[in-house]
Amino acid sequence: MVLGWLLLLVMTLPLGTTDVKECFFCEPTDSTYCPATLMRCGEDEDCYTGHGVAPNTGPIINKGCVHSTSCGHEEPVSYKGVTYSLISICCNGNLCNDAPGHEGSRTAGTAASLALGLGLLFPHRVL
Repeated sequence: MVLGWLLLLVMTLPLGTTDVKECFFCEPTDSTYCPATLMRCGEDEDCYTGHGVAPNTGPIINKGCVHSTSCGHEEPVSYKGVTYSLISICCNGNLCNDAPGHEGSRTAGTAASLALGLGLLFPHRVL
């Protein structure tokens, strides 16, 4: 019973409550697919997805960790000889920069974890 309560507590804790945060990382790309790898961020960093634009070109994206004070700021980034204006859109939580709308899936994951924990605490009895 104690193990069930402990499991429930651990599973319902918000992601990002530890000091180490992991984010997806990928170099700037003009593809809609960003082949990401995992990277660890510093304590004062957040995960971000960067969206860049330049005149007469298509958009670029990239992902990674950025100092929290840089969130939402515009910065120049060079990609294939073109200078893009890149804005870093930050998010809170572990691996939160995987895809648009991830915050909703994180909420769904927390609900699923809660349901699983409750199922372990109160197993169904078949007669």
